[in-house]
Amino acid sequence: MNRRHFLTLSGATAAGFALPAFPFQQEKSNLRITAIRLVRTRPLKPLPAYTPSAGSWSTQGVEVANPVSIYPEYKATRSLFAADNVPGFTVEITTDKGIKGYGSGGPGGGAIVTGHLTKLLLGKDPFNIERNWDLCWRATMSYGRMGVTMNAISGVDVAMWDIVGKALNVPVYKLIGGKVKERVPAYCTGNDIEQHVEFGYKRLKLAIPHGPADGIDGMRKNVELVKRARTALGPDGDIMLDCWMAWTERYTLEMAEMMAPYRVYWMEEVLQPHDYAGFGRLNAAIKSTRIVTGEHEYGRYGFRYLLEHNGASIWQPDLQWCGGLTELLKISAMASAYDIPVIPHGGGLNGAIHYSISHVNAPWAELFMPPPGGPPQAYKMFEEQYEISRGPEGIYTRPHERAGWGWDYEPAS
Repeated sequence: MNRRHFLTLSGATAAGFALPAFPFQQEKSNLRITAIRLVRTRPLKPLPAYTPSAGSWSTQGVEVANPVSIYPEYKATRSLFAADNVPGFTVEITTDKGIKGYGSGGPGGGAIVTGHLTKLLLGKDPFNIERNWDLCWRATMSYGRMGVTMNAISGVDVAMWDIVGKALNVPVYKLIGGKVKERVPAYCTGNDIEQHVEFGYKRLKLAIPHGPADGIDGMRKNVELVKRARTALGPDGDIMLDCWMAWTERYTLEMAEMMAPYRVYWMEEVLQPHDYAGFGRLNAAIKSTRIVTGEHEYGRYGFRYLLEHNGASIWQPDLQWCGGLTELLKISAMASAYDIPVIPHGGGLNGAIHYSISHVNAPWAELFMPPPGGPPQAYKMFEEQYEISRGPEGIYTRPHERAGWGWDYEPAS
């Protein structure tokens, strides 16, 4: 029985999957939300300032394949077409007992938080995680369901989990089941390949610079980048490709064939996120690598579409965009029923490491390195910030044991 047929027959579809109540929800918190505001933050221990080495990689300073690459005037860097005044945000939620929670959400969501969600959540008990989430979802679905409204819900949901963890004096991962492993293997995203291998990574995700607009010459350059990574890693390391919604079906099929000698582990976000059928066709046709996606997917309903089309071998929801931890847990439960791994986008950086260390079907975490050219102190602080360790799979990370998410920042305003 295929996935689509099962979902059609089932009386309780995956989209309606209900998680059991967590033990903490039986607690009488006696907390009430008294204030919600957007804040700027500053790191508690900022990395030392330095000028990166000449030629080091940056998604803002170098060409990266993207959906707008077909227009030459926007091709050189993402900053040429990226929004200037639609930022991500961090929200501070205050309770009547003085406990404050912090959570970040995606671009444009801040205006929804202040203009709508605050009205709904003031006076509510933050321990009522599910009810608060559902209230925000139902109230915004008339003008959202994906994008900025879900970005907004994500931020406030993350902040409420922070409050619960602080109120009970436990890290978030203990609220959702505790550890299933002591540490999580990590891969590094970026094209400073030699730096990442020297640091100890055995898994690299490359930001692919070229797409269909660059023709056969761009295809060859993509292959050369992968060849460089394979040479640096040796035969046993894993190479992944981030194609950031820039390719087409035909281009992906041709690139998969050209990349096959270098044993690519996955190709990520090769198509635009709404093309579920296209992802399904590629996932069925390509055998030399895995088709993965989900960074720009929203909520359990979006991932249900992906499931119905058998569109990806691995799902990659973003904690700060997909609906927060409450929704990530539902997405993960749906995935686990079909043995689909969930590797959250930015999962070593944005709090999702708490999810990954507490779930069997979350095998890896994504990290980024400080760029090359910095003083030794910068990399030592990076290791401390992300609890870096080393072992047979290269670099590992894990969450801190601080209460809540254990954020390493404080409000600056």
